[in-house]
Amino acid sequence: MRLYLDNCMFNRPFDDQSNIKILLETEAKLKIQENIRLGTYELVWSYILDYENSKNPFRERREQIENWKRYASIDMEEEEVLVNLAKSLHQLGLKRFDALHLACAITSNADYFLTTDRGILKKSGVVTGIRIKDPIDFIKEVFP
Repeated sequence: MRLYLDNCMFNRPFDDQSNIKILLETEAKLKIQENIRLGTYELVWSYILDYENSKNPFRERREQIENWKRYASIDMEEEEVLVNLAKSLHQLGLKRFDALHLACAITSNADYFLTTDRGILKKSGVVTGIRIKDPIDFIKEVFP
């Protein structure tokens, strides 16, 4: 199973864990990453993840996220078909970078796009070609 985790997912453990939803999303995300490390899931990486992560002002966080690139079986680079798909997704109401992340996931044939971004999750019904889930719903769906 091929997964694309957006920047929100990678940053979730650094958020305020006193909120129960954030804590549960973090635990689910860590379980997903454990399965990526074990080879149960394929990780898709992208140039948009690289770009957004490079803007992270916290060096330690930036480096921890960057280390996940080595687990990726696919690293999506910018290409015309991807950019055109992102433009179409943007026209559906997604923010530009969110549209680029989704376009990378769809173009890579990822099975799931995982995010904690409420804006993307609200638009999941209008995006075709991929299943969009938060980490908790993904765990509920995939784990027995």
